Amino acid sequence: MNKVIVYLDDPAYASQRMPLAGEAPTHWLLVACAPRMTHRISKWVSHSARENWRAKWADKLFDQVVPPLRARGDAVTPILARGPLPELTRSLMAEHGTDNVIDVRRPKSPDGEARRSAPGPLLGLGLLLLAFD
Repeated sequence: MNKVIVYLDDPAYASQRMPLAGEAPTHWLLVACAPRMTHRISKWVSHSARENWRAKWADKLFDQVVPPLRARGDAVTPILARGPLPELTRSLMAEHGTDNVIDVRRPKSPDGEARRSAPGPLLGLGLLLLAFD
């Protein structure tokens, strides 16, 4: 059985980019990568509440992704990422004996490249100088 580790965070984006079923049955190790929360949220939300939110978020994601894969006759193991992905990848590769890793997470910016910051302070200084002319 072919085993594949898949990192995903958006079911619609992932379904467009996941490979089609091959000839051999596939065992999908689906790793849900929940959106990051800001460090300031800890003032308002407890650790257990954050973990509960991540679990509910992952359940919704798996409810959309898992049924079509199981309908094809493939095995699926849902996993919620709770730490750094490189460490999780190494442990999953060692445990399941696979080198197949697919990352179908949505890019952070629309074009898939790193965002470039606008020269905000410089622009603000220019507007300030224009306002006092």
